[in-house]
Amino acid sequence: MEPASVENLCVLYHSADYLVLNKHWDIRIDSKLWSETHTVQKQLMYRFPQLADPQTHYGFRFCHQLDFSTSGVLCVALNKAAAGRAYRCFKDRTVTKAYLALVRGTVADSRMTLDAAIGKNTTEGKTHMMCVEGTEGCENPKPSQTLLTVLEYGSYDGEPVTKVLLQPLTGRTHQLRVHCSSVGHSIVGDFTYSLGTDNAPYRMMLHAYFLRIPLQHEVIEVTTSDPFVIELDPKWSPETRVQNLESLMTEIILRTKAEERQRQEENLAHEEEKKRRRRKSVEESEEERAQCQQWLSEWTLSD
Repeated sequence: MEPASVENLCVLYHSADYLVLNKHWDIRIDSKLWSETHTVQKQLMYRFPQLADPQTHYGFRFCHQLDFSTSGVLCVALNKAAAGRAYRCFKDRTVTKAYLALVRGTVADSRMTLDAAIGKNTTEGKTHMMCVEGTEGCENPKPSQTLLTVLEYGSYDGEPVTKVLLQPLTGRTHQLRVHCSSVGHSIVGDFTYSLGTDNAPYRMMLHAYFLRIPLQHEVIEVTTSDPFVIELDPKWSPETRVQNLESLMTEIILRTKAEERQRQEENLAHEEEKKRRRRKSVEESEEERAQCQQWLSEWTLSD
């Protein structure tokens, strides 16, 4: 439970083009406020000043976002080209992400698909929040989907909670927090989406556990340690295991790799079809040219 500082940056992966960090909870990625002394950007500047890019405002290119309160895997591109390659993977939704969370109450279904559309909350006093479609003041809701798998039932500080694995299939702002709250199981310590009532825990119990970015020449796959264990937080008391985390992640990774192979095969087939059509077009053009020459020859002879 060591608080964030400029010095305690945890690096999980480092290559010529990317850094993957284990972000601390309650620390912003970057900030324009001079008073914000602890940010991931400042941690990076302290640890890797030689890697900072003066052409960017913050010195580093963050490939995706994590909320201030969320800990876990965060990918940083070290140059513009690398950022572009990662961006395409996120845009094409080929990135696989998995989060661990403790949520309030006992989740009845061991597996759930949460698919309520998410939009901006325009209600006075809640404009910093998102909300699900149908909520009063919900503006421009967009399709959103999260897979929830129950790992364990237990209690936190004497109150019933469920440990879950969350897989966001879309990337809406506050998606996991909004989806969990919308089904009556807000994330433990989520002050915002509990409307200020869940303020006793030392942090919000949401952690980016796994990230896989299938770049063409460098597949990034990083798993962090599980922060929600009794050795690190004795207030969490697991009671009934439903699904083994390691087995579940093996299943997810194998399925992800199979989907990637299928996409590669489909892309290859698509490229082959494009080549075949180009060859056919060239052959047809040559045939048409030969036919035209024959007609011209016959026309000349007839004269």
